[in-house]
Amino acid sequence: MSWRWPATVLRERGVLSMNARNLELIAAENPRRLYPLVDDKTLTKQLATEAGIAVPEFLGVIESEGEIRELDRILEGQSSFVIKPAQGSGGSGILVIDGVRRGRYLRSNGTYLDREQLGHHVSNVLSGMYSLGGLPDRALIERRVEFDPVFEDVTYQGVPDIRTIVFRGVPIAAMVRLPTRASDGKANLHQGAVGVGVDMATGVTTTGVCQSRPVDHHPDTLMPLAGVQIPDWPSLLALAARCYELAPLGYLGVDIVLDRELGPLVLELNARPGLAIQLANRRGLRFAIDHVRAMEAIPKEARERAALAAECAAASG
Repeated sequence: MSWRWPATVLRERGVLSMNARNLELIAAENPRRLYPLVDDKTLTKQLATEAGIAVPEFLGVIESEGEIRELDRILEGQSSFVIKPAQGSGGSGILVIDGVRRGRYLRSNGTYLDREQLGHHVSNVLSGMYSLGGLPDRALIERRVEFDPVFEDVTYQGVPDIRTIVFRGVPIAAMVRLPTRASDGKANLHQGAVGVGVDMATGVTTTGVCQSRPVDHHPDTLMPLAGVQIPDWPSLLALAARCYELAPLGYLGVDIVLDRELGPLVLELNARPGLAIQLANRRGLRFAIDHVRAMEAIPKEARERAALAAECAAASG
């Protein structure tokens, strides 16, 4: 499917432009006073935990250069973990460690870091190198997710996640983001990961996109992307809908990972979710959004809102 169509054709298919997203969704639906609830991953994790929503296990936080010496204590006994900026975006600055060998740290891309290099990365995080606006930041350290084998054949090294767009509390679109060699094992489309659309009624994967081009197979494993059944799909949609209660942003991105032992975990929330989900699903967001806007009343219960997902997808054609 080519997306280099005239603007009139894209509008007819309900495809939102970046300007429409910025003006009609982010500016109109997301009050800036609520941004800290999702931009600060520490606060997001705290709110989720208080609400009984499962998140990756928190190991510690580094807030200053002097605290970098605490890394050894925080990481004692940990063979795999993730270091991420508290206010990062787009996957920048996230360091995934898969194991420890003779005092050296094995990255998901197969390379090693020594203790000094690990501390240097944390120092870069603190300096604001990866944070929104370049402001000084904190380094969060979490347990690495052991991803569910459901995606084992269609991912490369890293941990896949499921991005769901929640509009006014109603899940309207979803895609699975699959790491690739090009993305350095990260589930970030801007860095080369694959986005795969999901049928909102069934939770089965459909069509894919990589580097803004349609794909049917994973570029590294060469396995077909369509036909993967996401387990317990209704519960996952309800979990995404519940996140609207943590951060009542009208246009919200919810990223969920499937841990093989712990089940669905909320990885993070996003106040500015991108539009690549339209390419992954080969369907625009406009009609689903208009469908929600036309509702006389939106249910208060998350499961009832999640049950509207298939109806909204059907409105998109």
